[in-house]
Amino acid sequence: MHNEHLFYNAFIFLCAAVVAVPLAKKFGLSSVLGYLVAGIVIGPFGFGLVGKEGEDVMHFAEFGVVMMLFLVGLELAPRLLWKLRGPIIGLGGLQVILTTALITVAVFFLFEFSWQISLAIGLTLALSSTAIVLQSLNEKGLMKSEGGQSSFAVLLFQDIAVIPILAAFPLLATLSSTGGEKQHGHGEGSAFQQWVDHLPAIGRSLLVLAAIVAIILIGRFVLRHLLRAIAKTGLRETFTMFSLLLVIGIALLMNSLGVSPALGAFVAGVVLATSEYRHELESDIEPFKGILLSVFFIAVGAGIDFSLIGANPLLIAGLVIGLIVVKLGVLLLLGWVFKLSIDQRFLFAFGLCQAGEFGFVLVGFGSANGVFGPETGQFMIAVIALTMALTPLVMLFEEKILRPRFGCREDTIRDREADTIDEENQVILAGFGRFGNYVGRFLRSQRIGVTVIEHDSDHVEFLRKIGIKAYYGDASRRDLLESAGAAEAKLLIITFREPGTTMKLVETARRHFPNLTILARAHDRAHWYDLICNDVWSIHEQGHSAVFLARHALVELGIDREPAANASHKFLEHDFENATHLAKVSQENDEDKYLSHVKQSVQKLEQLFEEEQLHDPDRDGDSAG
Repeated sequence: MHNEHLFYNAFIFLCAAVVAVPLAKKFGLSSVLGYLVAGIVIGPFGFGLVGKEGEDVMHFAEFGVVMMLFLVGLELAPRLLWKLRGPIIGLGGLQVILTTALITVAVFFLFEFSWQISLAIGLTLALSSTAIVLQSLNEKGLMKSEGGQSSFAVLLFQDIAVIPILAAFPLLATLSSTGGEKQHGHGEGSAFQQWVDHLPAIGRSLLVLAAIVAIILIGRFVLRHLLRAIAKTGLRETFTMFSLLLVIGIALLMNSLGVSPALGAFVAGVVLATSEYRHELESDIEPFKGILLSVFFIAVGAGIDFSLIGANPLLIAGLVIGLIVVKLGVLLLLGWVFKLSIDQRFLFAFGLCQAGEFGFVLVGFGSANGVFGPETGQFMIAVIALTMALTPLVMLFEEKILRPRFGCREDTIRDREADTIDEENQVILAGFGRFGNYVGRFLRSQRIGVTVIEHDSDHVEFLRKIGIKAYYGDASRRDLLESAGAAEAKLLIITFREPGTTMKLVETARRHFPNLTILARAHDRAHWYDLICNDVWSIHEQGHSAVFLARHALVELGIDREPAANASHKFLEHDFENATHLAKVSQENDEDKYLSHVKQSVQKLEQLFEEEQLHDPDRDGDSAG
């Protein structure tokens, strides 16, 4: 009978998901709002199609959050984390500290809780919903905007901050004299779980830290070799099964310690972010993550306790509005301090003004450890769920009312399936924007066949109107490259502006199409170094055009064209050799050594041209006199 209930509830949840998204899209709403409304409709306070038995599905759906955090971790190589340390620590750290402080003070004085309980509530409600915000930003094509990147930095800090917060909760329970009783297992769970439950607070915290260290060490020194061995089998389904085994295994380990499984998955993702197999892991887990996250959102909607809300409508409404207002105020202030434009400030603030899914985890963990009582926990769950449910509406208000008025300049990308590519050429050109169109037009002028793949659907339509054949899609997808004839092509030319998109395509092409010679556009010096270290022939997007302009300046100053051209060629050759050398030095993360080498390269360049002065010495002397 239990299995029958599980299958029935799973069937209802999936039916709701299939119906909710098309309806939400028809009315111009986000899919997240559609899922939440669907959950309310099928839940105990709607048509009652699922009741408390739906909790089984909720536990299953929580793996969607676990997988999402694993994928987020895969995108965050330690080097990227170091590069983003400013906005992550500055913006994210200030958001958590200020929001926690304001909520803690408000709870302490308004409800007369102890400072320990007030601090625990403040820490719990300071977090925002990674799942809702990232999915909404990606759907609207705003992830790369200034506000989207700032939101990502804050969410990333919050995800990392959950680790010390969980470690601190048992200590707060020890210090608190008014919290609820700690709920030990008493016969529930495995012997190991019961042993963990009866450990002192410090012992449990140390055990959690030991588990995280173990995940880091195993991921660094064991998993890479296992992934390599599995990849050699050539069986895609084996790699998929191992990907799921990895995430579920980590979830079980962290769950046995009474800690959020998503934390362990996030740490494992960061450890594997530098692995050559991270894109395979992403592609294998992505479909499962999408399905489970949709069920998770529906379960959140179904789990809102409207009887508690009905019994305390003014109190709940005040708590929800108060929390949103406090977080909006803090986020708008930080957006101003960090010099975000007005439109991006609103996008940033209205996107993060809710509580998050980690709040459910912290409430459960806090209740189990006696930080606060069950009644307080129920009120917190209602507030968290309602703010999450209101987030799509709040973001819709920002998008439809505020953004047009304040002129948001970020273009959104229309939802659209990738085109079917019906031609094969010896050159595949990824990107046909301001840089790529010169490459493509020049090659075609030489009667060289070029297959153009562009990820901006509006630009694809424009190109077709002016007679240029182009295909819409994400060139980093293996199947799209296959349909473009990458197995037989000779060249892959990448002209994307975004370094991350370029590197993702480079890794995919290197792994699956080793026959391709890759040429790429480097966005900046750091990106140029990354490409060089990956054996990709590349040029700085501004280097050649800037030198060509300087070469013309020499001609205007009276230098003959031939020596001016020779000087420009020699300068570019030196710059390329210098970049190749500095790229290797930059990998050592030794700033003093890097600066020393830069200084040496400048001196070498000056010495190179000392004997080949292009200026007339007499004219120099005259000007000096």
